[in-house]
Amino acid sequence: MRYPMKAVPGYENSRSGIQVGTKMEGPISMDKAGKISVNEEGIRFLQQIGVEWVMVGHRNVPEHSARVYKLLGEKLAEYGLKIYRLENAELHNMPDVTLNLKNRDRMVDRYLKYLSDLGEAGIHYATYAHMGNGIWRGDLRRPVRGGATAGGLDLSAPNKGVWLSEQFNWPISSGREYGADELWENYDYFIKKVVPVAENAKVFIGIHPDDPPVYTMAGVPRPIFGSSDGYLRALDMAGSKNIGVCLCVGCWLEGGKEIGLDVVDFIKVLAARGQLFKLHVRNVTAPLSAPGGFNETYPDAGYYNLLNVLSALDQVGFDGAIMNDHLIDMVGGHYTCEAYFTAYLKGAVDAVQNRG
Repeated sequence: MRYPMKAVPGYENSRSGIQVGTKMEGPISMDKAGKISVNEEGIRFLQQIGVEWVMVGHRNVPEHSARVYKLLGEKLAEYGLKIYRLENAELHNMPDVTLNLKNRDRMVDRYLKYLSDLGEAGIHYATYAHMGNGIWRGDLRRPVRGGATAGGLDLSAPNKGVWLSEQFNWPISSGREYGADELWENYDYFIKKVVPVAENAKVFIGIHPDDPPVYTMAGVPRPIFGSSDGYLRALDMAGSKNIGVCLCVGCWLEGGKEIGLDVVDFIKVLAARGQLFKLHVRNVTAPLSAPGGFNETYPDAGYYNLLNVLSALDQVGFDGAIMNDHLIDMVGGHYTCEAYFTAYLKGAVDAVQNRG
């Protein structure tokens, strides 16, 4: 039986309710004849942990074009897997766009082509982040339960922002201090170009929160996707059902009370608007405002009970994908941590949805 997805129109689920997906690991290659090959061990792992929807990372894509996106979707379908999101990391966290730098229009044009390619390939969802100077973490990964290490941030300690190969340094990362008004103007310029292309391509864009939210980082404020009020203003400016949210629960918990609506209330607001497309479900040890800041941690070891999030998703009838995010360093490596985090989500979803 097939269930047309309400969260992202154009997708179909093989079971009702909340969908647990995850990232696809391992290289993808394409020969001169256009034949796609995938990492068999990584594929078996996804099948073994029982996911249907996968997120394909930027480095796994041999070529960014509609033709290759479609071929990759067809290849994964042979294994019972479906693409929820296919990343082009160069078009995610674009300082040229967020800060109106010299390559803004070129990057906007590339992004619009990416949306058109996704739609042509039948991929109806894209995550986008609008951070001007990357994701900020401390220089050292700190220990959590059992000696595993994980990323975190303490505003009183040395830290840096990173995206791809670019590094943003404290105290001024981007040449000067920026004002909130100019960041809003830059977002308005971008989103007005994006909306008609996204609607025509039938692609739904989930905008990821700033990481961390709330606080000005090295001269760049985060007034748009760093609070619930900023989000709602930005969505109203877009004025399109194709522009919504990839809600990173971990980022929301990093913001604490300063972010505005708590995560459950924000879920309810977004669901009522039809603009909740995807979630990253992770936990942290404390809000960034706490002494020592926050550390990422196991889903069952943070300061928040993630079952509240899953119960809220069940209550609003969310049927899109949720996934883990920012894995920690566990004994056994990537597969151990991926299996643990995904199994936690699958078990918790089954519990709140009362499946036998």
